[in-house]
Amino acid sequence: MSKTEFTDLKPDEEGLNLAPWEQRFRRILTPFEEFLHRQTTSGLLLMGMAVLALILANGRFADVYNEVLRTYVSIGFGDWSLKMSLHHWINDGLMVFFFFVIGLELKREFLVGELANPRNAALPIAAAIGGMVVPALFYFALNPGGEAAVGWGIPMATDIAFAVGAMALLGTRVPKALVTFLVALAIVDDLGAVMVIAVFYTESIALLPLSIAALLFVVLIGLNQSGVRNSIPYFMVSVLLWYALLLSGVHATLAGILGAMTVPAYPKYNPERFSAHVRTLMDRFDNSHQPGKSVMTNIALRSEIQALRSGVIGVEAPLQRLEHFWHMPVAFVVIPIFALTNAGIAIEVGALGETLKNPVMLGVSLGLILGKFIGITGASWLAIRFGVAVLPSGTRFIQIAGASLLAGIGFTMSIFVAQLAFKGQEELLLMAKTGILFASFLAGVTGFIWLYIVGKPAPEPG
Repeated sequence: MSKTEFTDLKPDEEGLNLAPWEQRFRRILTPFEEFLHRQTTSGLLLMGMAVLALILANGRFADVYNEVLRTYVSIGFGDWSLKMSLHHWINDGLMVFFFFVIGLELKREFLVGELANPRNAALPIAAAIGGMVVPALFYFALNPGGEAAVGWGIPMATDIAFAVGAMALLGTRVPKALVTFLVALAIVDDLGAVMVIAVFYTESIALLPLSIAALLFVVLIGLNQSGVRNSIPYFMVSVLLWYALLLSGVHATLAGILGAMTVPAYPKYNPERFSAHVRTLMDRFDNSHQPGKSVMTNIALRSEIQALRSGVIGVEAPLQRLEHFWHMPVAFVVIPIFALTNAGIAIEVGALGETLKNPVMLGVSLGLILGKFIGITGASWLAIRFGVAVLPSGTRFIQIAGASLLAGIGFTMSIFVAQLAFKGQEELLLMAKTGILFASFLAGVTGFIWLYIVGKPAPEPG
């Protein structure tokens, strides 16, 4: 490292030390960072990956695409090894992080979010229940028996990224309270899907691994109750929990939910204690500062900075910190990879007529489109009619109906459930995925148009 590295750094008018090329990179990166943080971006990326998967599955690289997914990958230490296909690693391994974030969101919502207030929570909970039960009934009506009947859980789920992203495109034509309603509904919906996976889509149970998993969950609770706020012990125990669940027959991704539920939701310091602590540290920081001297050569200044960093970590709940940290990797890496590896379905144009008449395809499609619309709208009307719930502030019931159409975008969780329901049954899985993609597209378009027509832009301030 050359000495010129320090001499080239000159504070700008804001007091920032910028490297020679840093100012140029900031001008490029700032708009890109803003784009990444928009609610619509993850939905657009997800859509792009789904389209790419369809192109790969139906183009000249279809054989390569399928062969890559079937490639076996193993990890091992000494005599121990774990070998699964790449597709299996993504669905049972990588998706744990998706379920971890879902678990963090669930815990936050029930503790301090929209679902913490029973009066506010009543409408999205009632809507979510209706939006799970009615789609399942639609599917079961068309597939009452045989191997296809097990797919009743597929149309129950709502894809948060797609649904909220589509609503965000409407901007001020929809009230913020409607977005909050949809997010809360989708979170309760995800909780229902997780419970369905745990209870109905679990294969044969191995009691010893399941007992070990239960013991590890108790260890996680013990870490929480002991005041451990460092995320590393939770991560290490959760990895062991994942492996125990994998061996037990219970779907391993539930380790993400269980791990998230034990992450502490309370900080070490309350705001008053933190404020007093920071003021003391800043006084000592100012007293230790020597003009013209680098922080790297000022031991006292470095000490105050480290103490300040520890204080900032202490005032933020681990749950809040981890949710913020994992949101973007899951939204921009995990879910797009899942879409790329699971949305690729081979479309045979000549057999399209038969596909559209297939009861599995119809059950999934009608469940997501009509089932979600009737279930959410009907349950919401009943809850409001009998005084159990109230409309969100500034929202009209016709907008609730529009949101129920967007809730028919099942995609991520629906495909995940389909993989579990029709494991080893390629034809049924193909029909289910076709129904999911068709219904998600139609629900997204009709929901967007509905809300655009009934919505009114908010008046410009001034």
